[in-house]
Amino acid sequence: MTATVTAAPVAVQYRFFAARVVATRTVGASLIRVTLGGPELAHFAGGGRDQSVSLFLPHPGQDEPVLPVDAGEDWFGAYRAMDPEVRAVMRSYTIRQQRPEAAEVDIDVVRHGDTGPATRWAGRARPGDRIVLLGPAVHDNRSVCFRPPDDTDHVLLVADETALPAVGGILAWLPAGTRVRAFVEVPDPGDIQDLPTDAVAEVRWIVRGATPAGSSLLADAVRAARLPGDAPYAWIAGESSMVRAVRRHLVTDRGLDRRRVTFAGYWRRGLSEEDIRNEALAAAVA
Repeated sequence: MTATVTAAPVAVQYRFFAARVVATRTVGASLIRVTLGGPELAHFAGGGRDQSVSLFLPHPGQDEPVLPVDAGEDWFGAYRAMDPEVRAVMRSYTIRQQRPEAAEVDIDVVRHGDTGPATRWAGRARPGDRIVLLGPAVHDNRSVCFRPPDDTDHVLLVADETALPAVGGILAWLPAGTRVRAFVEVPDPGDIQDLPTDAVAEVRWIVRGATPAGSSLLADAVRAARLPGDAPYAWIAGESSMVRAVRRHLVTDRGLDRRRVTFAGYWRRGLSEEDIRNEALAAAVA
């Protein structure tokens, strides 16, 4: 069955948004920027920073993503009960930029050939292609994780290319004068990009080249760095083992209060998003 997407909330903070591809373009060597638009996105209440959403993508040969009809707040259980070969592919992404006046959002997808459904979809997307987002109905929603305490005097950002869109969103949101040090790992020199901000930001780009993703490059760079300020706030996102290593260093070696460290494993080597989600569900049941 094909979903009938309405404005009814899935939960207080979220709702489904029907959208279409407006345009695509390459960003650097490794990203595809997909612009999504449609009347419903005029009500997309993005919170900026690292605002995440769930994308529902059609399988090859489908004209639109297939979702349960009128499932209400139990949509996920109904979705899980559907045939995985038929139900929409669900992937999590960060909003790179939102233009409410045009009812558009931009999402950057890492390019790695046809090795995954999201990169395959983004590489073949054409204007008019249908998609569904599960996103915020209120601005201050729990899918925004970047939340520095009021007394923060310095921000540390650590990210690989999967979290580069979030870094861009965070830098664009930060107030003028905020001191920031950012460490961003990318595969290719062509991925280095301008990240507009009113903050006082120092961005160090780490080009890994032939080094495998999820290596110790970022953790080593942070270990060697001097981090000024008496009340820092750290935000770390990307491959899970890298995130754990950097967080462990900040909390254990540098003594940073763990409450001042936000961390998110955006992906894990050798596992798909379905694998990670199934693991989390099994752990919750246990």
